[in-house]
This record gives sequence, C-alpha cells and structure tokens, in this order.
Amino acid sequence: MKSNESKKGKSIILTGDRPTGPLHLGHYVGSLQTRVEMQEKKNYKQFIMIADAQALTDNADNPEKVRQNVLQVALDYLAVGLDPEKSTIFIQSAIPELAELNLFFLNLVTLARLQRNPTVKNEMKQKGFGANVPAGFLTYPVSQAADITAFKGTVVPVGNDQLPILEQVNEIVRKFNSIYGNGKNVLLECEALLSDTARLSGIDGKAKASKSMNNAIFLSDSSVTVKEKVMQMYTDSNHLKVSDPGKIKGNIVFEYLDAFDPDKSAVVEMKNHYRRGGLGDVACKKRLLFVLEEFLNPIRSKRESLAKNPDAVMQILKEGTARARAVAKKTMVEVKTAMKIDYFSKT
Repeated sequence: MKSNESKKGKSIILTGDRPTGPLHLGHYVGSLQTRVEMQEKKNYKQFIMIADAQALTDNADNPEKVRQNVLQVALDYLAVGLDPEKSTIFIQSAIPELAELNLFFLNLVTLARLQRNPTVKNEMKQKGFGANVPAGFLTYPVSQAADITAFKGTVVPVGNDQLPILEQVNEIVRKFNSIYGNGKNVLLECEALLSDTARLSGIDGKAKASKSMNNAIFLSDSSVTVKEKVMQMYTDSNHLKVSDPGKIKGNIVFEYLDAFDPDKSAVVEMKNHYRRGGLGDVACKKRLLFVLEEFLNPIRSKRESLAKNPDAVMQILKEGTARARAVAKKTMVEVKTAMKIDYFSKT
C-alpha cells in the first residue's frame, strides 16, 4: 500500500469507534486485529479515537449511554492488546480543536453533496430518519474529515462501505488547500487501509454483526452467553437431518470458523464433510464454541481484571487525550494561519 508520510517519515493512522455499546467479534475481525498489528510497525504512528461526539449525533437524547460506553470501549481496546504506550487512545469530545476544525470545513461542503454520499444515505435509511435526520448525523463525513486531518492522518482503516466517506474527506482537503494553501498542502489527503477479512455477519444470518441489532457476540460476553448465541446461529435451513448434504455459503457457523479457527485444514475437512452429508449442525457449533472460547478466554480475563480499576483506565484515556490534543492544537495553528484568522498569534 502506498501511503503519504509525515515529515518524520511515519504514516499516521487515524481510526476509532463510536461508544454506543461494547465491541464485538465483527469489530475484532474488521479493525481491532489490524490495529494491534499496526502498532508494532515502526513506520506507523496510530491515533485511536473514542468518537463520543459522533455517537451523540443519533443519541443526543441519551448521553448517559454514550458516557458509560466510553469506558466499555476502552476496556475492549486494552483487553485485545492495544497498548497505550504504542497507540494514542483519546476521547473525541475532549479535544475542542476537532469541533473548531469541523466548523471551518462545513463552509467547504454543500448540502447537496452531503445528501449524495451513499454511506450516509444508507445509514439514514437503516435508522429511518427520512427528512428528520439530525444535522450532525448528516454532516458526519465533515466531522470525520476534521478528525483525520487534525492529526495529519494519511491512513484510515475502513471497510468498503466507508470508502465514500474518505472520498469526501479528500475533497474537503483539496478544497481547503486550493483556497487557503497558497500553493502548499496545509492538510494531507488520506488513503484507505482495507481489511483482508470480510465483515462478519450477524448470528441471525440476516445482516452484518451489529450492536444496534443485537445479533453479535461481544468481546465481553460470558461463556454462558457465547454458548447460547452460538447455538442460535443460522446454518442451512434445508439441512434437516445429519445425513442431509449441507450448504456452506450463507452458513454463519462456517463464516465464523473461517475467521477464528487457527486449524484451517480442519475447517476445510469439516466443510467437505458437511457438503456430502453426515455432519450435524450441533457438531459444527460445538467446534465453533471451542474455538471461540479459546480465543475469548484471555481477552475476557484481562478485561475483567482491568474493569476492577476503572479510574486507572480513565487515566490512560486522560493521558492519551492530552497527547492527542497537543497534536491537534499544532494543526489548528497551521490552519488558522493559512486562513488568515491568526489575529493574536504575534501579540
């Protein structure tokens, strides 16, 4: 992957999650796993944002939900192996420079352009907003542009469905540089880092795993809950008897085995057995349950240990936010200078 680089030779990663609930296996496959890997690479610097301000765009009437889940998301981050010494983890709303930059960017985007963004259109449809969409939700691509550019982000891990957002981010960057850059790139364009793994489906087989649809296995789920969810998983509705041949495509059990079972040859053998008949759904689910428990047990144990001292976790977020804000402040000095609104910088 070709990336822009900072002056120090490091590509800057900006990524994060909305704190609207605990994170699940889909988050791990789609982003968390990549973040843990990227923090070990010397040519990358990673900022991870808990996007509480963005979460409020469609949860403005329930701020307590967002507040409580800031800690839950932080626990998930630390439990899967994100290291605050290697990745800067911060809270979005505690960096007012992001809101300030967002305000300036809003002048560079038209309402018609925001309404054409396919990612926003799809999410508005899913949430049933219609014409009553909150303005903050409609403009969240602009907010994301502010988040990314404030840290000079050049690499953004996303799924295919988020590519239109990054396209709009880069449009804003180009327009800003064209108007205010005086021939220089004050802000940098970014590139997508796509996961090699497709997004996990929900256990019901009807949609992707989602916090809001309650069809996911969460990193914080107990062993009992994981077992209940695995046994509910959609398989093949026509596989009525053990002896019946079964289908792999659309079978959620095999989708999760592909993602989490380290013994790939065993999964291939199970698939072949299932296709020709003679392998029951319960046996497949028991294999998946074993695999998931092996994967989740150390995460669950670490998370439970961290949860005993929430103040220590919040201190990690406080320190990360202070480091992140220092970077955002520096960018805002450059932005205001370029925009010629640095009125008191020399006084």
